[in-house]
Amino acid sequence: MSAVRRLVVVAGPTGTGKSDLALDLAERYGGEVINGDAMQLYRGMDIGTAKLTPEQRRGIPHHLLDVLDVTETASVAAYQRRARAVIKDILARGRTPILAGGSGLYLQAVIDDIGFPPTDPVVRSHWEGEVERLGPDLAHATLAGLDPVAAAVILPGNARRLARALEVIELTGRPFSATLPRPGAPEFDALLVGLDLETESLEARLGRRVERMVAAGLETEVRELLDQGLREGRTASRALGYPQFVDVIDGGSSVAQAVEDTVRATRRFVRRQRSWFRRDGRVHWLDADRPDLVEAVERLLTSP
Repeated sequence: MSAVRRLVVVAGPTGTGKSDLALDLAERYGGEVINGDAMQLYRGMDIGTAKLTPEQRRGIPHHLLDVLDVTETASVAAYQRRARAVIKDILARGRTPILAGGSGLYLQAVIDDIGFPPTDPVVRSHWEGEVERLGPDLAHATLAGLDPVAAAVILPGNARRLARALEVIELTGRPFSATLPRPGAPEFDALLVGLDLETESLEARLGRRVERMVAAGLETEVRELLDQGLREGRTASRALGYPQFVDVIDGGSSVAQAVEDTVRATRRFVRRQRSWFRRDGRVHWLDADRPDLVEAVERLLTSP
């Protein structure tokens, strides 16, 4: 079938089969896939992020995989620039761009007209230290006193976002909430498709997925990444499964405990993903287990 001159976004929680659907759509519509998973930006983080191997990509071009070292900090603003350039190039060549992943802010930064406030390493470092000194509850209360709207959407346990919000308030003199993404000003004409499963089914799938990662050599991958500076990576070191297996390597945990902790952390992450994506009324939700996913997306693409 001929290409669709439109961006197709495949979003949703971890473990719902977004990569497989993206491949199927790319085959159907002459498409190319753009990675929308922040952790798949990193070279060497393959098993733990469920990154498709080159052989699994069916010869379909994939973009924005393996573009960062684990010591580099992922930037939504940098990702926005690169992803938009890739999408425009794909469209200009008459092919279909398919943006697939579960990193909500990264996806929305590509789709919508979202700007990013300034940053200053000294101010950021100050607030990171303050968040650590105060602890999550007091740090969150500090933000709530300055910007209750931002505090309502940033969890107390998200130390990085707390520090960032407080940094932006100091640098701009404006509420951080003024910079939060709001859908409705799209950069591209896009069809947004969301994949999800009933919670019990997805949780069972996540458990099997982590066990497969361990069997495929996740611990060995983590050991190799530690040699490349994983501990120093502000973003990469927090990827699901990696801190749990660093603890195994350091002698603080067993493999069985790491598996249990990773599954638990992944379930929490899925809840956050659902909360993020469900706020966007543009997303067309599909059951990830239905056998006619490609046909369902095709109907959405051709409907008025």
